[in-house]
Amino acid sequence: MRSIEIVPSVYQLTSGGTNLYVIDEQELTLIDTGLPGSVAGITDFVSRIGRSVEDIGSIIITHNHIDHIGAVQDLKSLTDAKVFIHKAALSESESDTDPSYPQGLGRLLRIPFLHRVRRHFVLEPGDVDVQLEGGEVLSPLGGLRVVPTPGHTPGSICLYAPERKLVFVGDALQRRRKKLRLPAKMVSTDMEEAVSSVKVMAELDIEIICFGHGRPLFEDAHGRLVVLIEHSGG
Repeated sequence: MRSIEIVPSVYQLTSGGTNLYVIDEQELTLIDTGLPGSVAGITDFVSRIGRSVEDIGSIIITHNHIDHIGAVQDLKSLTDAKVFIHKAALSESESDTDPSYPQGLGRLLRIPFLHRVRRHFVLEPGDVDVQLEGGEVLSPLGGLRVVPTPGHTPGSICLYAPERKLVFVGDALQRRRKKLRLPAKMVSTDMEEAVSSVKVMAELDIEIICFGHGRPLFEDAHGRLVVLIEHSGG
């Protein structure tokens, strides 16, 4: 698992093309957990920075897709960490389709023979300790604000650290070289909402954008958000 330090105490880990983030404070905080099987790489990394996997106190999920929640169950078995996710990311009953996936795939996961593997693809309410509403300020990084940014999924959130002028966007944005792009349409639920969410991000005082995939953006992060809005017809 590759790692880079974004700012002091904040690390990006990458495996299989998907990023997760480790915040190294009195307790460790994870933002997303990567693909299934990522727990070994996470455990190895926290050991290399002189910590233990048991030091993980919080796991904050940006959206309920398999490549971002894949190690949650393994980590829950190894730690006492609380799992946070936006309430809109969770289905409320067995008859619901999965809100985090486009409609066709959400229905597929309800087919009986696929339903058995469903828990490997999505988190259920019983897997989560805290259902976020949006607007909460969590303790990491001197205050980590939960910013709802639906579009890629109904429950997508960004996590904004004003003291560091840093935002974790999950898959609400993509980076292609130095250009920002909207999330991929084929795996997103509402592209109009995705554009509206970019406008919300552009209201933040940010200098660094950290993505669910690809390297962070340090150069003119806010200006590139504005350009994306203009090119998206906003």
